[in-house]
Amino acid sequence: MTQPRQVIFIMTDTQRTDMLGCYGNPAMKTPALDGLSQHGVRFDRAYTCQPVCGPARAAIFTGTWPHSNGSWANNMAIGDNIKTLGQRLRDNRVHCGYIGKWHLDGSDYFGLGRCADGWDPDYWYDMRRYIDELSPEDRRRSRLTPSQGASVDAEFTYAHRCSDLAIRFLRDHAGEDFFLVVSYDEPHHPFLCPPRYSEMYRDYAWPRTRNHFDTLENKPAHQFAWAKSLPPGDPANRQIDVADYLGCNSFVDHEIGRVLDIAAELAPEAMVIYTSDHGDGLYSHGITNKGPVAYDEIARIPLIVSWPGAAPAAVISHAPTSHIDIAPTVMDAFGLPIPKSLEGRSMLPTIRDPAKPINDAVFIEYGRYEVDHDGFGGFQPMRAIYDGRHKLVVNLLSSDELYDLQADPQEIVNLIHSPEYSRQRDQLHDRLLEWMNTTRDPFRGYYWHRRPWRKDAPVASWNYTGMTRQRENEEYEPRQLDYDTGEPMISAVRRKTPPG
Repeated sequence: MTQPRQVIFIMTDTQRTDMLGCYGNPAMKTPALDGLSQHGVRFDRAYTCQPVCGPARAAIFTGTWPHSNGSWANNMAIGDNIKTLGQRLRDNRVHCGYIGKWHLDGSDYFGLGRCADGWDPDYWYDMRRYIDELSPEDRRRSRLTPSQGASVDAEFTYAHRCSDLAIRFLRDHAGEDFFLVVSYDEPHHPFLCPPRYSEMYRDYAWPRTRNHFDTLENKPAHQFAWAKSLPPGDPANRQIDVADYLGCNSFVDHEIGRVLDIAAELAPEAMVIYTSDHGDGLYSHGITNKGPVAYDEIARIPLIVSWPGAAPAAVISHAPTSHIDIAPTVMDAFGLPIPKSLEGRSMLPTIRDPAKPINDAVFIEYGRYEVDHDGFGGFQPMRAIYDGRHKLVVNLLSSDELYDLQADPQEIVNLIHSPEYSRQRDQLHDRLLEWMNTTRDPFRGYYWHRRPWRKDAPVASWNYTGMTRQRENEEYEPRQLDYDTGEPMISAVRRKTPPG
């Protein structure tokens, strides 16, 4: 009998790398994920595509950049012609279940409660469906933190109900080809968990590192504005109250462990992928939450892949890795062709042999936090590149940043105007501009090139590169037509015929 092809994708929300014991913080009580890392490959330099919930998910589940798929801020739905992994795999006879936070339908934080195309409606359980199960009184209780008086048992929480449904899926479909997503909202605020988890960290002080004392000297103006919007006082003296946050972090690890235990029993050969959408500043650089920065505390994310018989155990990969590569990896794991429209690469070579990286650089972007309100800084276009040592961050409406993470892992010293680093800076800049062009970034233009520190930038040009780049999504739509001839395009990327 042929072994079924099975992939289990587990995701949390707002979980920093140092919130897991296996990433070097022994104070964290995360035995399930620490155990997963002992059975697979832990990626030490993995980055989100955009450090905001909706756009991060849009990149993961479509394999396209937020600026490509339309979801470049929260509450912005992906485009109708953008296909998710659920649709692509369903169309290749793989049973797909999505349990948990979705955030791709353009609605509010909780979602529409309607199953998205491609996924089994019997297991669809976005946050709206959870809220709809609760009485008005319990709805309000579900939005209180433990410190605000919320006292709940595990069965009341979203995480527990997601795990229950995931376990049911595994029991019902253990012999099938399947792709199961379990997308927890935890440990995101309101940090809802049974009291015993929060009590575990009541006396724990989050360690302060050098960048908690960052004065933001020579840093972009929007970071100053962000820091000043937080409670007054010296950022170095701000109380970092993490008991509820870390309690929920350990609670969701427990819930993940429930799913992993059943998966080990019923789907022992399944590939298991775990990650989080983004991190949290926790007052590093004087800021908290997530948003328009590429600092590691916010943009770097945990990523672990276990695949019995295919991936080595207890191995660490230090190569730059990106969420954009997850969708092609899943397609490849099912033995399916990787569509041209996907913008990443399959990670299978690295998963099988961590000494074989697929990237020598990764990219990060930002547009805005949310369209439903004006908080979190509004429109702050950012594009960044990290090559394993240097990180260049271009903030279009502010000033730019360059860090040498080998010499300055805390990202305190901004080297953007340093003559010593000008060659590395300009090379990274050239690669960043090329990435914006090849990915059809709708915000691209000469203004990203003409930065104050780029002395050899060309003069402003209305035509900019003079190229056109059309989309190739031919599994689902006709080949696009050449504007000049009306005939099917021969090459998607080509020089544009001047008007006249």
